Amino acid sequence: MTLPDFSFEKKLQKQGYKFIAGVDEVGRGCFAGPVVAAAVAFVPINNYQFTIFNKLQNKIIINDSKQLTPRQRELASFWIKRNAYCYGIGKAGVGEINKFGIKKATEIAFRKAIKNCNERIDYLLIDAFYIPYVKGLRRKNQKPIIKGDTKSISIAAASIIAKVYRDSLMTNLNKNPKYRKYKWAKNKGYGTKQHQEAIKKYGSTRQHRKQFVETWINNSSSSQAR
Repeated sequence: MTLPDFSFEKKLQKQGYKFIAGVDEVGRGCFAGPVVAAAVAFVPINNYQFTIFNKLQNKIIINDSKQLTPRQRELASFWIKRNAYCYGIGKAGVGEINKFGIKKATEIAFRKAIKNCNERIDYLLIDAFYIPYVKGLRRKNQKPIIKGDTKSISIAAASIIAKVYRDSLMTNLNKNPKYRKYKWAKNKGYGTKQHQEAIKKYGSTRQHRKQFVETWINNSSSSQAR
């Protein structure tokens, strides 16, 4: 398995940027729950630190969060939070998603995550696209990277802590008797078959994204009508 590294970060440092944050989000395609973003910056990268990361790979794997087990993500998230220069988490709730749409809501989550780093950030590495209206970080200070969470350690680290945070939120929501039947502790709000069947049987809740559920229902009805 090829793991992400500091190649992008080290190249940017040579250009004069000091504190480079990776940014990623989770939950963008869910039927229920918030979209969560995270930003992570490590101290200026050097050869010593790169060697330490390589030695840690046997115990702490920093990679695209989707490629890790829950236990691997939890261990990595704990390590990242203790060793990063700074990190921040931001979320946009279902109300914001229903009001503004998922694209703008995701951008809101990104901006909150960057702000919550509470430290100076010189440059952003982002998984796939630019983030508008980030104070002091315009497009010239951002680099979208396709599949960035498999290439940059900073982006991968952001994907991990965002995933662990959101999974915990959905697991806690599942403890509420009103939501237990949707099995969010297992599906985390994604549109799995189990989740779809629960919506058919019980209807949607205030935690569901209205447009996502309605689109799925309309598509399901169209398929049955053919």
